[in-house]
Amino acid sequence: MSKIICFSRYSTPAQFESNVHYYELFSQTETKRDIASTLGSHIPALLRKHAIVPSAPVLDFVAFALAVVAADKLIDRGSTVDGWTRKIDLTIHLHEAEKWSEQKESLEKMLRFLSGDFWELTFIPSGEPLIEMKYAHEQKAKSCVCLLSGGIDSLVGAVDLVSENTNPLFASQISRGDSEAQQGFANALSGASNHMQWSTGRLHGSESSTRARSIMFFAGALLASCALPQNGKRIKIFVPENGFISINIPMNANRMGSLSTKTTHPVYMVAMQNLWNALSINAELLLPYQYKTKGEMIKECKNPDILHRLIFSSASCGKFRRHKLQHCGVCVPCLVRRASFLEAGLQDLTTKGYVYEGLKNADSRDVAAVAMAIKQIETYGIERHIKSGLSFAESNDRGMYVSVISRGMTELENLLRRHSVL
Repeated sequence: MSKIICFSRYSTPAQFESNVHYYELFSQTETKRDIASTLGSHIPALLRKHAIVPSAPVLDFVAFALAVVAADKLIDRGSTVDGWTRKIDLTIHLHEAEKWSEQKESLEKMLRFLSGDFWELTFIPSGEPLIEMKYAHEQKAKSCVCLLSGGIDSLVGAVDLVSENTNPLFASQISRGDSEAQQGFANALSGASNHMQWSTGRLHGSESSTRARSIMFFAGALLASCALPQNGKRIKIFVPENGFISINIPMNANRMGSLSTKTTHPVYMVAMQNLWNALSINAELLLPYQYKTKGEMIKECKNPDILHRLIFSSASCGKFRRHKLQHCGVCVPCLVRRASFLEAGLQDLTTKGYVYEGLKNADSRDVAAVAMAIKQIETYGIERHIKSGLSFAESNDRGMYVSVISRGMTELENLLRRHSVL
């Protein structure tokens, strides 16, 4: 089991063990570089820049999110027995550690669901707040927070909110290749002052699966929410993602379990909301498109003119950085993107096009998996494809989820037939 300890400058361990990975939270490490690494040392400067004074529960959550993402990046899956499942012993020094200890079991289950690993969590009181803030807090006259990733779904969500005069504050998690698109979308919709970008900073480790990375999306959204008027009501945080991708039913047996990402899966979202409630974090996660496909989101957008002007510079590809910021065209996210344009009746003018424009002769496991899934649905029905993927759903919701999965597969089928794959 790999052991990691994350502490603040106010709770530096008295001794450092040689077989433990150490991170100092929110500050440049005051210990030797070969003993402890820094984690989130850039966050205090960003908070000053935006004049945000987060509450202690929010800061604790950000520290937790950073620690989880750092552990996820640091520990190589290839060194495990099955080449995937890790055992991670993570200790974090937090201001309200007692509250977190009460949530230990549910947190370990949430992370197990998210990353596919076994987590052992320990929370230790930090004594002092994790960051000392000596500046005036400024509020923004905004009504909600909206995640803005640089992808199609978040762009549609942002356009819809602005079109409804909802006046959102946009929150983004920076990833190489996404930053400029995020800024461009925010500027086009409501101006640069209405946009906050966050990042994990430089992390140690070579593990590329990063199944837990999405927890930082919500940490950034929470930090942004602290800039809104705190009037006793729950601050709404909009998470625009289509239901087909959110559920993310595996296309074949090789993509079961944690091999399929669960960034906005309903099980994960409910666990996150329950955690916030237990920590007295006054924010509410909303998924307005959980029963829509990507194609339906595009077709039903409330301002198609501005959407069509911006949409082709959005990013969807799961291998975007691997192909020098160009869409590969054949991974599942690319296929869903291309199918959504076809469904919406839009000529696909994606910036730079696709590395692999044609699908018929593409040497792609994802194209083959989607084609096989479509054939199986034709033969055995949608329930055979879903299997136990909706075991979490209440009876009232299950039919809605089945429907969006079926319609999403139909969009993919239409794309593959257009390319003579089927």
